[in-house]
Amino acid sequence: MTTLLLSLLLAALALPPAPPSPQAGSAGPPVRPLPAPLAVVRWWDPPPTPYAAGHRGVDLAAPVGAELRAVAAGRVHHAGQVAGRGVLSLALPNGLRTTYEPVRPLVAEGEEVAAGQVVAVLTEGSHCPEPCLHWGLLSGEAYLNPLALLARPTPRLLPGTGPLPGPGPGSGPAAGGP
Repeated sequence: MTTLLLSLLLAALALPPAPPSPQAGSAGPPVRPLPAPLAVVRWWDPPPTPYAAGHRGVDLAAPVGAELRAVAAGRVHHAGQVAGRGVLSLALPNGLRTTYEPVRPLVAEGEEVAAGQVVAVLTEGSHCPEPCLHWGLLSGEAYLNPLALLARPTPRLLPGTGPLPGPGPGSGPAAGGP
C-alpha cells in the first residue's frame, strides 16, 4: 500500500507543469476537443531541437466527420489549407494557440469562439493509419503537450475485497505451515 502511494506521488511529481490556464478569469475548465473518452493514437514526442524530427502534438482517434470543439474561448488565428490539409488554429487569451488538423473549419479567421463551440469537422488525410485528429498546442514558437490543457484525473484508491497478498499472521513455518 505504501509502495502504491509512493509510486502515485512520484508519478505526479514527474508530470510536466501545466501550461497557463486557457480560460484565465472565466468559469469552467477547458473542454475536450472530442467527446470522452479520448483515445490517444500517438503521444506528444517533442523534438530535441526546433528543427529535429518529433511529434509536435497528439493524435486522437476519431471518425471522419467528427465535430471538433474549441478547448477554450479565443479567436480564430488561421482557418484554411496548409500543405494540402485543412488546418484550424485558435489563439487563446493567455498567448497559447491550439491547432487542429486535418479539418474542414466551420469558423473564419478573426472570429471569436466560445469554449465548447463546434469549430471544425474532421476530414480524411491524417498521417495516422486510421482517421485521427492531430491536436497541437503552442506558446509562441514552442510546442507544448496539448493534453496538459485538460484536467488531470484524480487518483483514487478503491476499497479492497480481501486480505493483502503476502505473509500475514498465521503463515509461515512458526504457524505450522510448510
